[in-house]
Amino acid sequence: MLKKILRGVFTATGLILGFLLGKFLLDNNYIPLGYFNNSIITKVVFLVLTTAIIGLLLFLLSPFINNLIFRSIDYMEKSIQKIPANEILFGAVGAIVGLVIASLLGVLYAHVSFFWTIIAVALAIVLGAVGADIAVRKREELMSLFLNLKKTNTSKEKKGKGGLKGEAKVLDTSVIIDGRIFDICQTGFVEGTLIIPNFVLEELRHIADSSDGLKRNRGRRGLDILNKIQKELNIDVQIYEKDFPDIAEVDSKLLKLAQVLNGKVITNDYNLNKVAEFQGVPVLNINELANAVKPVVLPGEEMRIQIIKDGKESGQGVAYLDDGTMIVVEGGRKHIGETKDVIVTSVLQTAAGRMIFARQKDEGDN
Repeated sequence: MLKKILRGVFTATGLILGFLLGKFLLDNNYIPLGYFNNSIITKVVFLVLTTAIIGLLLFLLSPFINNLIFRSIDYMEKSIQKIPANEILFGAVGAIVGLVIASLLGVLYAHVSFFWTIIAVALAIVLGAVGADIAVRKREELMSLFLNLKKTNTSKEKKGKGGLKGEAKVLDTSVIIDGRIFDICQTGFVEGTLIIPNFVLEELRHIADSSDGLKRNRGRRGLDILNKIQKELNIDVQIYEKDFPDIAEVDSKLLKLAQVLNGKVITNDYNLNKVAEFQGVPVLNINELANAVKPVVLPGEEMRIQIIKDGKESGQGVAYLDDGTMIVVEGGRKHIGETKDVIVTSVLQTAAGRMIFARQKDEGDN
């Protein structure tokens, strides 16, 4: 149907062009009709002939023109389909900006001469092409700029409403497997967005698929913890899809991601904590938090404990509080399995946790 319409349009165009061409030739005496009795009838016959000939010519050529048009459209459509939508969008915006700049320059210097008009047309073509090329090449940076502006505006709106959003918290593999992060998030002490990198998920999957039964259980536990966090907690959780292919180690990737997001790493890995401190990356250590919330024990306090095993040094016995704090009792080895009253002598805080040293309470202490 479209081809028939186009063929009719081309034929009508040919008739009009033939009439105009014949009239132009007659008005300018390019055709010496005096030899053929220069009269109205002769002129009319000449106009009819030129109109019919040009119209017939375009009618015959219209199928070839139609094929050329449709092939050009198909080629453009296929070429455009290969180009990502964001490239087309940024290219169009860049071309518009270039054309606007060229138009402004053309308006400023339009009065100079006719020669400037030709320069203005060429300048518009060049600036349009340059603008489109720059916009396509810099599309990633432009998108990041727009996203940052949007985040800044959103943060300002939230700040005005008194709803500040916390920093991003990047979870490492060890803290996910540990599981205490779920309980901490449940209490509401962790604010902001929990970021779970895709490379951490991959590491968890490899651990869960391990042939070692212990590792397999640890990996599955980590995946279960993540599912519980997503389903049961009212906290924003995001999967970070991008990777850092130039960095091999997962811990180094975590620190790099925290720097990129301007966030913090949540871990219970002592070595990762030290490396992060060296690189200036903020870290939230679960073990340090656990030690900080343990009850404060002072020298001279009394407590009732059950000695369960012997210590490293000769004659020592070892007991544990409900929170896992180890108590070393002097002379407690011979009372293993018994419940004894002891007096705290000193408290030692280490990176691994808190240790309490005590001695047995004797009658002289009453």
